[in-house]
Amino acid sequence: MLSDPLMLAIASEISRWFELAGITAIVLGALLSLGNAAFRWTSWQAHAGESVADDRIAIFRKSLGRSILIGLELLVAGDIIRTVAVAPSLENLLVLGGIVLIRTFLSISLEVEIEGKWPWRRGDSKG
Repeated sequence: MLSDPLMLAIASEISRWFELAGITAIVLGALLSLGNAAFRWTSWQAHAGESVADDRIAIFRKSLGRSILIGLELLVAGDIIRTVAVAPSLENLLVLGGIVLIRTFLSISLEVEIEGKWPWRRGDSKG
């Protein structure tokens, strides 16, 4: 059986890896979204109408938003692991609750921006 200090060290390291994965997801997602947008911008006709430009922006925003959502989920996972396993105090639990509330609000806001409707209205065609 693992000793308590060893389990804490493992949990701490795992939380760091989740945070690193979250940061990586956001940064790589942003770079890929920018690259995709640049490719689309140069490959589509320069004299195309306004709707084509709107499509390019919508595709970029959707791609960037998805990478941010993935990154936020990974960052929350890292925070949960750190708070519950590494430093389980009431103060840390309250801080975690605040962080989760803020990130949940950000996730819902991004979801609405990406999909154009509330997450719980996904199946509805009325939105």
